[in-house]
Amino acid sequence: MAEPLIRVENLHTCIDTPSGVVRAVDGVSFEIHEGETLGLVGESGCGKSMTALSILQLLPEPAGYISEGRILFRGRDLLDHTWDEMRSIRGRQIAMIFQEPMTSLNPVFTIGRQLAETMVVHGTDAAAARRRSLELLEQVQLDEPGQLLRQYPHQLSGGMQQRVMIAIALANGPQLLIADEPTTALDVTVQAQILTLLAELQQEMGMAVLLISHDLGIVAEMADRVAVMYAGEIVETASAEQLYSSPRHPYTQGLFASLPTREQRGKDLMVLEGIVPDPLDWPPGCRFEPRCPQRFEACCRTHPPAYETAAGHEARCLLYSPEQANTPTGAAS
Repeated sequence: MAEPLIRVENLHTCIDTPSGVVRAVDGVSFEIHEGETLGLVGESGCGKSMTALSILQLLPEPAGYISEGRILFRGRDLLDHTWDEMRSIRGRQIAMIFQEPMTSLNPVFTIGRQLAETMVVHGTDAAAARRRSLELLEQVQLDEPGQLLRQYPHQLSGGMQQRVMIAIALANGPQLLIADEPTTALDVTVQAQILTLLAELQQEMGMAVLLISHDLGIVAEMADRVAVMYAGEIVETASAEQLYSSPRHPYTQGLFASLPTREQRGKDLMVLEGIVPDPLDWPPGCRFEPRCPQRFEACCRTHPPAYETAAGHEARCLLYSPEQANTPTGAAS
């Protein structure tokens, strides 16, 4: 297999707080190949967005910092780059669509100015940037692009704002697009339109996508492979087909069991009892152990590595350790 476009290795991202150091991203590793979509899923606060901000080195200053790891983009470690080198990469080689378009777009500048600025800062002249802006608005299927260039963000609907954000992200033809909850603030109908648009644009441009979401339905529709995050680390990685047909980690199994289905109509959905552990003091053992229905004695004292449960399928769970391979599961401590 060809070398991945981006490889994240053992990434540790910390945030200094008055109460101590929060290890928001704690040993995360994954890779994305050209043209591939990796879905990064997990509940709010698990470290998904912080992972994306770490790749682009847009961490909150001065509190946020990367303490360990490598982020190899086309073989070069982004953490070795200067600020100016990273600025030339952001928006050109790696672009990002943020969660809330209304807070990402500048309310005092027109759509045209914000689109053009994205290209001018990377060397496009003003006239070419305006022509490209019109093309981009048409590409993201917005009507009357000439009029839109003169409008301000508050004059657009949420769906239109998100399409503008996509146009800005695609302006310089990035090789990797990071889409952080790109449809969270939109209604279901508009969500479907945006997801279809992203899939079409990815196919057209051949770019890789890191799709961050807590919505398993969206990830199922878009992703080639999926990484499941919990409490700052990845607990399961597999192809989308493998993960949805045979989830291995108890946390992933719990997520699927909590989804409503036709078969469960009229029945209570599964609830994951308990809360995520405190990121100021991660427990020494498995971080899901206090909530896990399949936990056993070793889980509270041994932090599990990722075990390969099938070709291309890994789960960070002691159930798949060599010692437990032939032991019945489900025994609670």
